[in-house]
Amino acid sequence: MKKIIINPTKIKLYKKLSTTICAGLMLSFSFNLHAGFSQTNYAQRADVKSFINEMVDQHDFDRAYLEKKFSEAKRLDNVLESIAKPAEKRLTWKRYRPIFVTNNRSSKGITFIEQHKKILERAEKEYGVPVEIIAAIIGVETYYGKHTGKYTVFDSLTTLGFDYPPRSSFFKSELKHFLLLSKEENIDVDTMTGSYAGAMGMPQFISSSYRNYAVDFDGDGKRDLWNSIDDVIGSVANYFHRHGWKEGESITHLAQVTDTSIVRKKNTLKPYATVGQFSKQGVKTDSKLNEDQRASLLKFEGKNGDEYWLGLKNFYVITRYNHSELYAMAVFQLSEKLKN
Repeated sequence: MKKIIINPTKIKLYKKLSTTICAGLMLSFSFNLHAGFSQTNYAQRADVKSFINEMVDQHDFDRAYLEKKFSEAKRLDNVLESIAKPAEKRLTWKRYRPIFVTNNRSSKGITFIEQHKKILERAEKEYGVPVEIIAAIIGVETYYGKHTGKYTVFDSLTTLGFDYPPRSSFFKSELKHFLLLSKEENIDVDTMTGSYAGAMGMPQFISSSYRNYAVDFDGDGKRDLWNSIDDVIGSVANYFHRHGWKEGESITHLAQVTDTSIVRKKNTLKPYATVGQFSKQGVKTDSKLNEDQRASLLKFEGKNGDEYWLGLKNFYVITRYNHSELYAMAVFQLSEKLKN
């Protein structure tokens, strides 16, 4: 048998080379994560080609235009990271409330109402949605236009539609709506920015909502949720109106619960029992409510312990804007500060 002689010098060289290669790979990975995107040519992928075929065949898009756009699209790694851990799923009410229900935000909201009082009142009269609710939505969403999002919507929706399997179908649908919206409103897809999930403008409408609920409230022939305050206010009011807002009715009431076993382990957003039924189970509020009204009994982990609330139909309507009880409660409590 031939004897194998191991050269210690070569071993050290191999170890050094291996360490250098690993370090280089980690540096490259770190750079991509830090930069926020990875290079990929979406236009070459089979699933993207199928999507392009659909847009060409069903919606008369130019194939060369779409192929060019998808070949230039960036895969945004930071978008994939953000979508996996939204604040509504990882924060309790105790931590969520101080972010949105603040003196600074309410002060900004009062100024916003003073500046746009006529438009807000016109929207309330036409759609039945209170001035303070419209203002609170805009305040929670973008701090009255200060934070509308820095991501290119086309890149975000492409990334989520083709590289985020848990909600791929939803984001592909939003990408389709986005492209149709760009054609309808004559907007350049390269300049449209928004949140990491593709929400746009001061009210943060996703593409399907923009197409279905945005209104031309200033009468200039265009629905502009970036630059027209009239359109923003009218569109938010129309959104709530179309989702069944009950004019003149309350939203939610703090409740006292004697038997906590009746509280569901997970909050149910849609009202599932009448106020009278809850009353018979020992649920009480400081307000006199119509016993035939339907409500949902909600539990929140508050600063001073568990809180219980009866969420009525209008509370549920707020969750149609964002499917989170934390979000709806923040909008409600901010609106109360704006009203008072």
